[in-house]
Amino acid sequence: MVKLKVQGMSCEHCVRAVEKALGGVPGVESVVEVSLERGEASVEGQPELAALVNAIEDEGYTAEPVS
Repeated sequence: MVKLKVQGMSCEHCVRAVEKALGGVPGVESVVEVSLERGEASVEGQPELAALVNAIEDEGYTAEPVS
């Protein structure tokens, strides 16, 4: 599982936009969760980390890996 810290989400529309963006990244098998409250997203699969971050940034948010 890959976890990302996502900043800039403020509503459920934001959550859906991030879910859709992550779901379109090659290697993502499923979007496990995008949490507005925690500002985190989790996906299953073997995607490239940079591709996940870029997909989120393309939607207008910022992201970084959770260590």
